[in-house]
Amino acid sequence: MEITLRAGTPADAEECGRICFEAFGAIAAKHNFPSTFPTREMGVGLATRLLNNPGFYSVVAEAEGSVLGSNFMDERSIVAGVGPITVDPTVQDKGVGHLLMNDALRRCEERRTAGVRLLQVAYHNRSIALYTRLGFKVRDLVACLQGPPQVGEVPGHTVREARPGDLEGCNAVCHSVHGHDRSRELSDAISQNTALIVEHAGRVTGYSAELAYYAHSVAQSNEDMKALILSGRQFGGAGILIPTSNFELFNWCLSRGLRVVQLMTLMTVGLYNEPQGCYFPSVLY
Repeated sequence: MEITLRAGTPADAEECGRICFEAFGAIAAKHNFPSTFPTREMGVGLATRLLNNPGFYSVVAEAEGSVLGSNFMDERSIVAGVGPITVDPTVQDKGVGHLLMNDALRRCEERRTAGVRLLQVAYHNRSIALYTRLGFKVRDLVACLQGPPQVGEVPGHTVREARPGDLEGCNAVCHSVHGHDRSRELSDAISQNTALIVEHAGRVTGYSAELAYYAHSVAQSNEDMKALILSGRQFGGAGILIPTSNFELFNWCLSRGLRVVQLMTLMTVGLYNEPQGCYFPSVLY
């Protein structure tokens, strides 16, 4: 089978979305976990959004005119976030995934991207072996939590919707935690009215692009992050992603009735600064 790679286009959304739905569903069913994409429409919807977003790179693998799989990469900051990478279940274990990942890493090398990150589903042994062979290092074990919206207050901390004028303060928080900002992602979230900020002692001390699977959050302290969680927002997608290394916050979430949906492995290549504060990654990084 001769496999070729090409750039993805909006016309690929239907087929890439179908493969995303079937690939995630197949591996989840093997391990008795719920699929990240329980319906075909969700897979197609995600592929449509990514293929139409200029901040994302996409690559499609095909053979004899048929799409075999795809890979996406968020390029909106100095660190790239890889995923979702999916291969049609009928052609898995034939090197398609390896080709798609090598293409993403090649692009990062050409663009001199500072670092690359991804979150790997912990029960998928083959993928962690693939990513390790490609040079990715394990950095943290992340729990995906889901449950009812949390409502409450943290004394001295105020949460409100983010506005464009908050970008500078939010970027400063992100830089203090990670060593770089994620300004383009946050700008997108503000324009979509999903972003929140928390203020303490008269200044921005944290923000969330959205309390959701596909969005990141950063804060200077666990109290700041608790205030964001207690904002009453529904957790989007599969849930929020919390590093288990943050025992105090992880345990606090469990004590409030949030449940673990699945565990994921944060893996990186290149630039990685040990976070100096509280953070939730998106499913990309």
